[in-house]
Amino acid sequence: MGSYQEKLSILSEMIAFARVDHSLKQSEYQFLLGVASNLGVNKDTFEDLLREKSPKVVLKSQPQRIVQFHRLLLLMNIDREQHKKEINKLYNIGLKMGLPPAAIGQVLEVMHNYPNKVVPPEVLIDIFKAHYN
Repeated sequence: MGSYQEKLSILSEMIAFARVDHSLKQSEYQFLLGVASNLGVNKDTFEDLLREKSPKVVLKSQPQRIVQFHRLLLLMNIDREQHKKEINKLYNIGLKMGLPPAAIGQVLEVMHNYPNKVVPPEVLIDIFKAHYN
């Protein structure tokens, strides 16, 4: 994984995405706190990010961007609700990351085929691999 600043940027982006609907549900908070822990970011720093965004750091590698897209997809579905605004925002974030539009669309379509709309990592990777070949 990248630098500490990249990790803070990843979390900051996820927090902003969770607030697209102008709220942060408890399930989203717990998920984000778990991601923070996995990234090695302590709870106090995470709480600071809830109040103030971290500077944006562009993820350099394609695999890092795909992992971040997957995190955002999981976050969107953690409350078992998908709103058009969230789906559109996730699609646009994926585009800004430089991910192939057709792959993004395919992931957003196939998520409905899985329990709780959790696309298995290997399925997600296969979708992106197919669009890079």
